[in-house]
Amino acid sequence: MPDFKDLGGPAEKLNRLGAEEARAALLACCGSTRWAAEVAALRPFWDVGQLLRIAGRVWRELGPEDWLEAFRAHPRIGERVAAKETGEQSRDWSEGEQSGARDAAAETLDALAEANREYEERFGHIFIVCATGKTAEEMLGLLRARAGNDPETELRVAAGEQWRITELRLKKFLNVK
Repeated sequence: MPDFKDLGGPAEKLNRLGAEEARAALLACCGSTRWAAEVAALRPFWDVGQLLRIAGRVWRELGPEDWLEAFRAHPRIGERVAAKETGEQSRDWSEGEQSGARDAAAETLDALAEANREYEERFGHIFIVCATGKTAEEMLGLLRARAGNDPETELRVAAGEQWRITELRLKKFLNVK
């Protein structure tokens, strides 16, 4: 097995961290403690592509409880506080990702709050969407459209959105596009 220090490129940033630091960095990218621990244990990664492939496989192999734990690390669309705290970096990323909701009209924010409440009552978890680049109106439209899904389908859709968020955050952590 190669020494972590022998690997170059952006993945080196994660490879060089101690075990606890790596888990914490990964937890900021995705709020599932099991995912963070499993991905950290699979280091070293040769490059970002390998990290993303392996991290995605680990995500898809997790169960619904792990996905729900990750969802709790996000604030509701239009809000700033998550049910589960995963650190300042995660909070900062969430705020940036949801910036499209920041300047929304009061009526749109009210409609988002109501749609979020109805969604949570129906599915038992918050609405997860990769909000980067989306306006509040776009997110509201997606929320309303997905509210018609059956619970099993919606959980899988939300898990897919969570992976898109995680992938973007991993790239941000590693400073790659």
